[in-house]
Amino acid sequence: MGVAIHVDNVTKAYGKNIVIQGLSAEIKPGEFFTLLGPSGCGKTTLLRMIIGFNTIEAGEIRVNDKVINTIPTNKRNMGMVFQNYAVFPHMSVRDNVAYGLKTRRIPKAERYRKADEILKLVKIDQYADRMPTQLSGGQQQRVALARAIVIEPEVLLMDEPLSNLDAKLRVEMRNVIKQIQHQIGITTVYVTHDQEEALAISDRIAVMNDGVIQQIGTPKHIYQRPANEFVSTFIGLSNLLDAECSGNVLSFEGGYQAPVRTLRDNVAGKVHVAVRPEEFTIHPESEAGIPATVNSSVFLGMTQHYFMTLNGGKEIEVVENSDLTDIIPDGSKVRLQIVPDKVNIFDAEKRTSLIREGV
Repeated sequence: MGVAIHVDNVTKAYGKNIVIQGLSAEIKPGEFFTLLGPSGCGKTTLLRMIIGFNTIEAGEIRVNDKVINTIPTNKRNMGMVFQNYAVFPHMSVRDNVAYGLKTRRIPKAERYRKADEILKLVKIDQYADRMPTQLSGGQQQRVALARAIVIEPEVLLMDEPLSNLDAKLRVEMRNVIKQIQHQIGITTVYVTHDQEEALAISDRIAVMNDGVIQQIGTPKHIYQRPANEFVSTFIGLSNLLDAECSGNVLSFEGGYQAPVRTLRDNVAGKVHVAVRPEEFTIHPESEAGIPATVNSSVFLGMTQHYFMTLNGGKEIEVVENSDLTDIIPDGSKVRLQIVPDKVNIFDAEKRTSLIREGV
């Protein structure tokens, strides 16, 4: 069972530039917890505060009940996997993995035994005697992962570990990382800017922007019920539409109205409606709906993607499951209806969710 990490009201500043101010989060024992956000949002800074590479100007970080603010990095019993692998080119794979055990004065026979066990776990034991230059990028990343976990750390930290790999290897390695993490049950904090990667690998995700955590939740909850417009547009694709709300009925341009059952009580006035591409349905121009014109389309096997323009000039994307019907020609006039219980609705000024808790 892993340890809990408590981040309590921490602040990080570089001179007068405050990067993170008053941030708090609770990471559960054995959890795969991902910090997700755009470049410069503070996610790597927070990771470096946890491991001890960055100082903490205010607040505290605890592992279980132990405050670690002033504990040196080498005394925190944490493993780190970096973006650039950071394997030693002059050492064999086995010696790379055993290096952390060597610094802890583990006898040679014992550290090689442990290194070989971990190499089997990450499925590169056949390369134990090779040099890193003889390995692919994915294999080098497995070496870095093995080196981080062979010391049996309380916490595993990973900073954009897959960003240097091609698309196919990224998918393969994220599955390897998830499988190994669940197998050993170590508390893991993972940094990425890749939304698909975060959704695929995480138990919970903290979405960050400008040094602030916007929302923490499971991948499913964050995708389906984002807390605000930033999360809605950063996680996946959302088409933001203007609407008026009155009596739990949304009114769109073209006179289309849609009743919604998910709103909080007493919502009225201007709202923004976030509609995922798959949350539209396409109808003939003669039916009720939001007027739109098909600009172009792309057939992707299981799905058909349409790129459309609304009457006001706003460009949107609509996705439908492929079937045997004809593809709608470019230039066609159509009407769009929404799936009311799935869309998300935000306050037009505060940009925060108006959806009831638990729906």
